[in-house]
Amino acid sequence: MQITVEKKGETARLVLNGRFDFSSHREFRNACDEALQTPEIKVIEADFSRVDYLDSSALGMLLLLREKAQNTNLKVSLTNCTGLVQQVLDVANFQRLFTIS
Repeated sequence: MQITVEKKGETARLVLNGRFDFSSHREFRNACDEALQTPEIKVIEADFSRVDYLDSSALGMLLLLREKAQNTNLKVSLTNCTGLVQQVLDVANFQRLFTIS
């Protein structure tokens, strides 16, 4: 998976591309750390428009991001979730934990 971090104002947008699974762990963590360590960032958006697959390890990585963000009073949202991605998030009840669009 490839991840691009786009920062604009108070928002860091993580544009995810490809399969979001355990092999993406290091790259996802690095992208999250970059966003979390930028003082002006208040919102982190994970853009799933180019993700065609995610598994339980991806869900775990999202939960870790949420926990780290909460510790620094940041909000996390999951955007452009469709198809299989939306189905997996629905089954996992992630709409109770994240703003999903």
